[in-house]
Amino acid sequence: MVRFAVVVFPGTNCDFETEKAIRKAGAEAERVWYRNSLKDFDGVVLPGGFSYADYLRAGAIAARQEIMEEVKEFANEGRPVLGICNGFQILTEAGLLPGALRPNRIPRFLCRWVYLRVADNGTPFTSLYETGEVIRMPIAHGEGNYYVDDPSKVRIVFQYSDGEGNVTEEANPNGSVLNIAAVANERGNVLGTMPHPERASDRFLGSEDGLKVFKSMVEWARK
Repeated sequence: MVRFAVVVFPGTNCDFETEKAIRKAGAEAERVWYRNSLKDFDGVVLPGGFSYADYLRAGAIAARQEIMEEVKEFANEGRPVLGICNGFQILTEAGLLPGALRPNRIPRFLCRWVYLRVADNGTPFTSLYETGEVIRMPIAHGEGNYYVDDPSKVRIVFQYSDGEGNVTEEANPNGSVLNIAAVANERGNVLGTMPHPERASDRFLGSEDGLKVFKSMVEWARK
Protein backbone atom coordinates (compact mmCIF):
# COMPACT_ATOMS: atom_id res chain seq x y z
CA MET A 1 0.00 0.00 0.00
CA VAL A 2 1.42 3.40 -0.97
CA ARG A 3 1.56 6.08 1.74
CA PHE A 4 1.19 9.83 1.40
CA ALA A 5 2.14 12.48 3.91
CA VAL A 6 -0.20 15.44 4.36
CA VAL A 7 2.02 18.16 5.79
CA VAL A 8 0.49 20.35 8.49
CA PHE A 9 1.88 23.83 9.20
CA PRO A 10 0.53 26.27 11.77
CA GLY A 11 -2.58 27.65 10.05
CA THR A 12 -3.22 24.67 7.74
CA ASN A 13 -6.94 23.92 7.70
CA CYS A 14 -7.62 21.49 4.84
CA ASP A 15 -5.56 18.56 6.13
CA PHE A 16 -8.40 16.31 7.31
CA GLU A 17 -10.33 16.64 4.03
CA THR A 18 -7.17 15.95 2.04
CA GLU A 19 -6.30 12.91 4.12
CA LYS A 20 -9.81 11.53 3.61
CA ALA A 21 -9.68 12.11 -0.17
CA ILE A 22 -6.37 10.23 -0.45
CA ARG A 23 -7.79 7.33 1.53
CA LYS A 24 -10.87 7.30 -0.69
CA ALA A 25 -8.54 7.12 -3.70
CA GLY A 26 -7.08 3.89 -2.32
CA ALA A 27 -3.88 4.86 -0.50
CA GLU A 28 -2.78 5.32 3.07
CA ALA A 29 -2.52 8.90 4.27
CA GLU A 30 -1.14 10.46 7.41
CA ARG A 31 -1.17 14.04 8.66
CA VAL A 32 2.44 14.97 9.45
CA TRP A 33 3.35 17.95 11.63
CA TYR A 34 5.91 20.13 9.85
CA ARG A 35 8.61 19.42 12.44
CA ASN A 36 8.48 15.68 11.83
CA SER A 37 10.12 13.54 9.15
CA LEU A 38 8.74 12.43 5.81
CA LYS A 39 10.68 9.17 5.93
CA ASP A 40 8.89 6.08 4.59
CA PHE A 41 6.31 8.00 2.54
CA ASP A 42 5.81 7.61 -1.21
CA GLY A 43 4.50 11.12 -1.87
CA VAL A 44 3.70 14.43 -0.24
CA VAL A 45 0.67 16.70 -0.28
CA LEU A 46 0.76 20.29 0.97
CA PRO A 47 -2.90 21.12 1.70
CA GLY A 48 -4.71 24.44 1.78
CA GLY A 49 -5.17 26.90 4.58
CA PHE A 50 -3.36 29.98 5.83
CA SER A 51 0.07 28.80 6.95
CA TYR A 52 1.53 31.29 9.41
CA ALA A 53 -1.55 33.46 8.79
CA ASP A 54 -0.16 34.37 5.32
CA TYR A 55 2.28 36.69 7.09
CA LEU A 56 4.63 38.49 4.66
CA ARG A 57 3.15 36.64 1.66
CA ALA A 58 1.00 33.54 1.36
CA GLY A 59 3.28 30.53 1.77
CA ALA A 60 6.46 32.56 2.31
CA ILE A 61 7.27 31.39 5.84
CA ALA A 62 6.18 27.77 5.36
CA ALA A 63 8.42 27.53 2.27
CA ARG A 64 11.46 28.22 4.45
CA GLN A 65 10.84 25.52 7.04
CA GLU A 66 13.25 22.60 7.30
CA ILE A 67 10.69 20.03 6.13
CA MET A 68 10.68 21.67 2.72
CA GLU A 69 14.19 20.36 2.14
CA GLU A 70 12.70 16.86 2.34
CA VAL A 71 9.91 17.91 0.00
CA LYS A 72 12.53 19.10 -2.47
CA GLU A 73 14.25 15.71 -2.22
CA PHE A 74 10.94 14.01 -3.02
CA ALA A 75 10.58 16.22 -6.09
CA ASN A 76 14.15 15.63 -7.24
CA GLU A 77 13.69 11.86 -6.86
CA GLY A 78 10.60 11.98 -9.07
CA ARG A 79 8.10 11.18 -6.33
CA PRO A 80 4.73 12.99 -6.46
CA VAL A 81 4.39 16.33 -4.70
CA LEU A 82 0.98 18.02 -4.74
CA GLY A 83 0.28 21.53 -3.46
CA ILE A 84 -3.33 22.66 -3.08
CA CYS A 85 -4.14 26.39 -2.76
CA ASN A 86 -1.82 27.48 0.07
CA GLY A 87 0.25 24.44 -0.82
CA PHE A 88 0.60 25.81 -4.37
CA GLN A 89 1.72 29.14 -2.90
CA ILE A 90 4.30 27.31 -0.78
CA LEU A 91 5.66 25.43 -3.80
CA THR A 92 6.20 28.63 -5.78
CA GLU A 93 7.81 30.34 -2.78
CA ALA A 94 10.12 27.34 -2.39
CA GLY A 95 11.12 27.45 -6.06
CA LEU A 96 9.63 24.04 -6.85
CA LEU A 97 7.24 25.60 -9.36
CA PRO A 98 7.74 28.65 -11.57
CA GLY A 99 5.84 31.92 -11.16
CA ALA A 100 4.09 33.50 -8.21
CA LEU A 101 0.61 33.84 -6.74
CA ARG A 102 -0.41 37.48 -6.40
CA PRO A 103 -3.46 39.08 -4.77
CA ASN A 104 -6.62 38.56 -6.79
CA ARG A 105 -7.29 41.10 -9.53
CA ILE A 106 -10.17 42.44 -7.43
CA PRO A 107 -8.55 42.38 -3.97
CA ARG A 108 -11.02 40.25 -2.06
CA PHE A 109 -11.31 36.66 -0.90
CA LEU A 110 -13.03 34.39 -3.43
CA CYS A 111 -14.93 31.30 -2.35
CA ARG A 112 -17.06 29.68 -5.06
CA TRP A 113 -17.27 26.89 -7.59
CA VAL A 114 -15.50 27.22 -10.92
CA TYR A 115 -15.23 25.28 -14.16
CA LEU A 116 -11.83 24.07 -15.30
CA ARG A 117 -10.53 22.79 -18.61
CA VAL A 118 -7.97 19.99 -18.41
CA ALA A 119 -5.04 21.23 -20.46
CA ASP A 120 -2.58 18.40 -19.75
CA ASN A 121 -3.46 14.81 -18.82
CA GLY A 122 0.13 13.64 -19.04
CA THR A 123 1.02 14.25 -15.39
CA PRO A 124 0.83 11.78 -12.49
CA PHE A 125 -2.12 13.80 -11.17
CA THR A 126 -4.24 14.00 -14.32
CA SER A 127 -3.84 10.67 -16.12
CA LEU A 128 -7.47 9.68 -15.47
CA TYR A 129 -8.81 12.83 -17.14
CA GLU A 130 -9.15 13.50 -20.85
CA THR A 131 -7.40 16.50 -22.37
CA GLY A 132 -10.07 19.13 -22.93
CA GLU A 133 -12.39 17.62 -20.30
CA VAL A 134 -14.38 20.18 -18.32
CA ILE A 135 -14.50 19.63 -14.57
CA ARG A 136 -15.88 21.51 -11.60
CA MET A 137 -14.12 22.36 -8.31
CA PRO A 138 -14.31 25.11 -5.69
CA ILE A 139 -11.78 27.87 -5.10
CA ALA A 140 -11.13 29.65 -1.81
CA HIS A 141 -8.29 32.17 -1.94
CA GLY A 142 -7.27 35.79 -1.69
CA GLU A 143 -3.94 35.39 -3.52
CA GLY A 144 -4.65 33.12 -6.46
CA ASN A 145 -3.67 35.41 -9.32
CA TYR A 146 -0.97 33.32 -11.01
CA TYR A 147 1.77 35.22 -12.81
CA VAL A 148 4.87 34.12 -14.67
CA ASP A 149 7.13 36.15 -16.98
CA ASP A 150 6.96 33.69 -19.88
CA PRO A 151 3.78 31.56 -19.85
CA SER A 152 4.96 29.68 -22.93
CA LYS A 153 7.55 27.90 -20.77
CA VAL A 154 5.04 26.78 -18.13
CA ARG A 155 3.38 23.36 -18.07
CA ILE A 156 -0.27 24.37 -17.74
CA VAL A 157 -2.49 21.64 -16.28
CA PHE A 158 -5.86 23.30 -15.51
CA GLN A 159 -7.32 26.54 -16.88
CA TYR A 160 -10.38 28.42 -15.70
CA SER A 161 -13.14 28.07 -18.28
CA ASP A 162 -16.86 28.29 -18.75
CA GLY A 163 -19.09 25.22 -18.59
CA GLU A 164 -18.37 24.41 -22.24
CA GLY A 165 -14.61 24.56 -21.79
CA ASN A 166 -14.08 27.97 -23.38
CA VAL A 167 -11.11 29.71 -21.77
CA THR A 168 -12.41 33.28 -21.60
CA GLU A 169 -11.73 36.45 -19.66
CA GLU A 170 -15.20 36.21 -18.12
CA ALA A 171 -14.35 32.76 -16.74
CA ASN A 172 -11.16 34.00 -15.06
CA PRO A 173 -11.99 34.61 -11.37
CA ASN A 174 -8.73 36.14 -10.18
CA GLY A 175 -6.76 37.57 -13.10
CA SER A 176 -4.35 34.65 -13.58
CA VAL A 177 -2.29 34.88 -16.76
CA LEU A 178 -3.82 32.66 -19.47
CA ASN A 179 -6.54 31.65 -16.98
CA ILE A 180 -4.03 29.33 -15.31
CA ALA A 181 -5.46 27.41 -12.36
CA ALA A 182 -2.81 24.70 -12.01
CA VAL A 183 0.73 24.13 -13.23
CA ALA A 184 3.29 21.34 -13.06
CA ASN A 185 7.05 21.26 -13.21
CA GLU A 186 8.66 20.13 -16.46
CA ARG A 187 8.95 16.56 -15.22
CA GLY A 188 5.29 16.55 -14.19
CA ASN A 189 5.71 15.09 -10.70
CA VAL A 190 5.12 18.41 -8.90
CA LEU A 191 1.69 19.99 -9.26
CA GLY A 192 0.25 23.17 -7.81
CA THR A 193 -3.48 23.84 -8.04
CA MET A 194 -5.51 26.73 -6.68
CA PRO A 195 -8.88 24.92 -6.96
CA HIS A 196 -9.46 22.37 -4.19
CA PRO A 197 -9.80 18.77 -5.47
CA GLU A 198 -10.36 17.45 -1.94
CA ARG A 199 -13.51 19.58 -1.69
CA ALA A 200 -14.80 17.98 -4.89
CA SER A 201 -14.14 14.36 -4.01
CA ASP A 202 -17.59 13.23 -2.92
CA ARG A 203 -20.98 13.59 -4.56
CA PHE A 204 -22.39 14.87 -1.27
CA LEU A 205 -20.02 17.84 -1.59
CA GLY A 206 -21.47 18.70 -5.01
CA SER A 207 -18.85 17.11 -7.27
CA GLU A 208 -16.52 14.13 -7.49
CA ASP A 209 -14.44 15.69 -10.26
CA GLY A 210 -11.48 16.30 -7.97
CA LEU A 211 -11.18 12.71 -6.84
CA LYS A 212 -9.43 11.80 -10.10
CA VAL A 213 -6.48 13.99 -9.03
CA PHE A 214 -5.90 11.71 -6.05
CA LYS A 215 -6.74 8.48 -7.90
CA SER A 216 -4.29 9.42 -10.67
CA MET A 217 -1.63 10.21 -8.09
CA VAL A 218 -2.15 6.95 -6.22
CA GLU A 219 -2.19 4.86 -9.40
CA TRP A 220 1.04 6.48 -10.59
CA ALA A 221 2.76 5.99 -7.22
CA ARG A 222 1.92 2.29 -7.30
CA LYS A 223 3.81 1.90 -10.57
